[in-house]
Amino acid sequence: QVQLVESGGGLVQAGGSLRLSCAASGRGFSINAMGWYRQAPGKQRDLVATIVSGGSTNYADSVKGRFTISRDNAKNTVFLQMNSLKPEDTAVYYCNAPLVLWGKRYDAWGQGTQVTVSS
Repeated sequence: QVQLVESGGGLVQAGGSLRLSCAASGRGFSINAMGWYRQAPGKQRDLVATIVSGGSTNYADSVKGRFTISRDNAKNTVFLQMNSLKPEDTAVYYCNAPLVLWGKRYDAWGQGTQVTVSS
């Protein structure tokens, strides 16, 4: 079993900051890329940011310059620092990790954490 455990969501005012974290735990797996997605009510789940083990990152245009993704490879943990939050950032944020578990490929997802930005 592999679990992605997220934390850090909450309610903040516009302009505030939050840091999300997601730790992958279990046995017999390896991870290259990790990422964050978000889904607002009535909308599709969209990519927010990704990071590979070597440190290369990719961001959605809507969050560039405001969000920063990072990771601790030793702990299989990915972070999302969210600054200058806007009401339109309100969504459920999901951690994602395409991984290899006992030699097989899986697409693992966290449980989702609610981020609400008030105006």
